[in-house]
Amino acid sequence: MENVQLGNTDLQIAPIIFGGNVFGWTLNEEESFRILDIFIDRGFNTIDTSNNYSHWVSGNVGTESEKIIGKWLKERNLRDKIVLATKVGGRNLVQDKPNTTKAHILKEIDESLIRLQTDYIDLYQTHYDDTKTPVEETLSAYNQIIKEGKVRFIGASNFSSERLICSLDKSSLFNLPAYKTLQPEYNLYDRQHFEEFLRPVAEKYNLAVIPYYSLASGFLSGKYKSEEDLENSARKDKVKKYLNEKGFKILDALSQLSLKYNVSYSAISLAWLLKQQTVVAPIASATKENHIDSFIDAVQLNLSEEDLAILNEASTY
Repeated sequence: MENVQLGNTDLQIAPIIFGGNVFGWTLNEEESFRILDIFIDRGFNTIDTSNNYSHWVSGNVGTESEKIIGKWLKERNLRDKIVLATKVGGRNLVQDKPNTTKAHILKEIDESLIRLQTDYIDLYQTHYDDTKTPVEETLSAYNQIIKEGKVRFIGASNFSSERLICSLDKSSLFNLPAYKTLQPEYNLYDRQHFEEFLRPVAEKYNLAVIPYYSLASGFLSGKYKSEEDLENSARKDKVKKYLNEKGFKILDALSQLSLKYNVSYSAISLAWLLKQQTVVAPIASATKENHIDSFIDAVQLNLSEEDLAILNEASTY
């Protein structure tokens, strides 16, 4: 598989990133190791997680994903072959609001490094902007840990366009590290906010976009077509909002193209994202081997302008 450059960094990544929110949630440690082995064996090399995954699961504290990845990296001796991304600043069981203060970041980076059993993070991302901490304070924390060799590059996730622009401008003004990537919610269903407000910022500042919820919590896989399909799903609370006229219209378009190319709905959905301006690599989770097959199909699939028009029309806003 041919790697791509992650925007204005020297990181070379495969064009699908594994979303580590499933580790310690819908996959236990043994299952996580197995799916990661398959993911790497198929030619992929980048994993995204967070210091608070998966705190929403009963009995979890929010460090489970990093611990599983760290143990896997050590047992497989693969650290130098993996591009590792994690995040800081989000909510967890003991903190109900985002926190991007310098003190918090300096504490959390060391704890993430211990859990991940590594000396450095390739891409360290602000998970949520707390909107109150001055952006230069947050950036000064990153400046320190980059100089210490703990982090190579930084990225932003859940930001307003205004605060993102402010952060990027202050980086230049004060000679502080600048965000190199943007991780927004973006998929065939959820298009408007990114396309209207965030994509122009990504274009102007040359940010590499790595969308999360690329498959809309699994809805775009075609697995959930009614509320009955959600009854035993761990994702039912997230997916229910897609069961409407717009969602079904998108599924119809995916069905049409799935039959045309003999690939899964997921492959079509990810291939559409790979055609979008500024998108370098979608983030997607997998729990079964055939999910990884869909990742490969997505990378190999070259949707035509007619195909894209069908999907764009179905998902219009």
